[in-house]
Amino acid sequence: MNKTALITGATSGIGEATAHTLAKLGYNIIITGRRAEKLEQVKQEICAAYPVKVLALCFDVRVKEECCKAIASIPEEFSEITVLFNNAGLAAGLEHIQDGDTDDWERMIDTNIKGVLYMTRCVAPLMIKQGKGHIINMGSIAGTEVYENGTVYCASKHAMNALSKGMRIDMLSSGIKVSQIRPGMVETEFSVVRFHGDQQRADNVYKGVKPLTGADIASVVEWLVTLPEHVNINDVEIMPVQQADAFYTYRK
Repeated sequence: MNKTALITGATSGIGEATAHTLAKLGYNIIITGRRAEKLEQVKQEICAAYPVKVLALCFDVRVKEECCKAIASIPEEFSEITVLFNNAGLAAGLEHIQDGDTDDWERMIDTNIKGVLYMTRCVAPLMIKQGKGHIINMGSIAGTEVYENGTVYCASKHAMNALSKGMRIDMLSSGIKVSQIRPGMVETEFSVVRFHGDQQRADNVYKGVKPLTGADIASVVEWLVTLPEHVNINDVEIMPVQQADAFYTYRK
């Protein structure tokens, strides 16, 4: 039976790129997201390119009942989940706290924190039962640095940083690996979502900079899952060459 990788937020960007990368390594793939048509497209592309099986599950990680129902529905051939990539996440809005939209806040908190908790709670017991597994959490440099107008997003990623460290401790005796990836600028749909579909404003985020891509992050996931069994990478911070941290970026 092939090992299985479950990737949340797999309809675009980092998640989609990682699904292809892990399929190339021979993993059967479970892709999840809220856009059924896009999930099906990604599924067909992977099936056409690699000799693996792909299961597409359309649900919202923010809803606990949907997470539980989706995991319970996984057929036997996909049941040996050895990699869980908690990738689904977003930023919404970029304003001072006193001007922020509380609906944006709830979207970020529910996706970036609760979604990770729900998926981990559903999948971790399966990994512990089978005696192996690797949970990879998609963090951000915002998990250790706070910047103006990003208060709630930064808070959600600070929570992810704490969750990753806590998971590592809680599952230490079970032999389950836990890693976190914390990128700087990655050009995906991230900024378009943050600015509620304003493509021009999103493009300005990367003006004069060559940012990371989804494929760059997928290559980090590939490195993590191909390390020897006794090796665990707790945390990876990765930046474009032109970005030093959340504050210093050189733009040409």
